[in-house]
Amino acid sequence: MTSIFISNSLMIPLATVFVSYSATFSQELEKGIPLRFRLFGYREKDLIISKILAYLIFMTVAIIIYGIVSFLTLKIQVPSFSSALVLIGSLYFLAIIFFALAHGISLFFKKFGPTYSITMLLYFAIMILSGMFGVQAKDFPELLMKVAYLLPTTYICGDFIDFWQKGSYNFMPYIQSLVLLASIAAIIMFLAINKNSRYIHRDKAI
Repeated sequence: MTSIFISNSLMIPLATVFVSYSATFSQELEKGIPLRFRLFGYREKDLIISKILAYLIFMTVAIIIYGIVSFLTLKIQVPSFSSALVLIGSLYFLAIIFFALAHGISLFFKKFGPTYSITMLLYFAIMILSGMFGVQAKDFPELLMKVAYLLPTTYICGDFIDFWQKGSYNFMPYIQSLVLLASIAAIIMFLAINKNSRYIHRDKAI
């Protein structure tokens, strides 16, 4: 039950940030809302930061409710302080990564339909590869297993239970996967913002 609790906690950044923000922001782009904000003098950086903070606050409420309900209704092992800190910190860090990824994908397409389709495809792919659908990554064929262990979510689902109450753990592969995913998200977001800036300047020139 504790392992399921840890795995399902990943639904919080995946659903409340990745899927939710991509759906909301893509619709805002379709309606030209970000452009109107810029016309009123709001900088894009300020808008992004305010949105990140808003989603992190919402996610904090979701984590608190999820934790309280789970511990009251399920037989969850009480974690050590360091283990709880690692899980919560990972959820927040993943939320920021998924936010950047969702922002970049939305900016690339500027349409709700294709943005939502790609987001949901990635959403289910991450869940399947991470072992959230019942089959653990270690049971995958070798090639698929290597792909699965490029995701930090795979380590959370499969390994965090090993040190939940006590014990040592080699965090290096997990940290490397976090850095890889963060780098990919940052590159996609940077390219999308750069492309969007050229698009806006071109429209102004016309």
